[in-house]
Amino acid sequence: MTAPVRPIPEGMHTITPHLFCEGAAEAIAFYKQAFNAVELGRLDGPDGKIVHAQLRIGDSPLMLCDAAPQCGGFGPLALKGSPVTIHLYVNDVDATFAQAVKAGATVRMPVADMFWGDRYGALTDPFGHHWSVATHKQELSSEQIKDGMAKMMQQAS
Repeated sequence: MTAPVRPIPEGMHTITPHLFCEGAAEAIAFYKQAFNAVELGRLDGPDGKIVHAQLRIGDSPLMLCDAAPQCGGFGPLALKGSPVTIHLYVNDVDATFAQAVKAGATVRMPVADMFWGDRYGALTDPFGHHWSVATHKQELSSEQIKDGMAKMMQQAS
């Protein structure tokens, strides 16, 4: 008798990002260097392009493949930007942010302490994907967060 198949495979989460990249092999190398990603598997097509790859960053899976315009799979470079940001929580945002920049990421917003209790910064990877990186530093009530946002808005105007 075979065991029942799990509807969500072992090690996966309900939501998993799946990225199209112009240069998926290079993207995998970048994610390993920038975010300590671990490659779990890769399926190459007959043309040498990556049809599917799976990585793990921290405790989270990430799927990616080479862009496939013929199937509607365009990466952010072809689209001239991305409306999506992948949020990455880490133990040391400053170290991870510096590691990603050294690997080739572009700073969109330098790391700073935020009114919602995170130390946070934003990057764009060389493949056009946006990343926010944070370390949670403070537990705040919703009232404290609202007050912090009001102060920030007041200072911005």
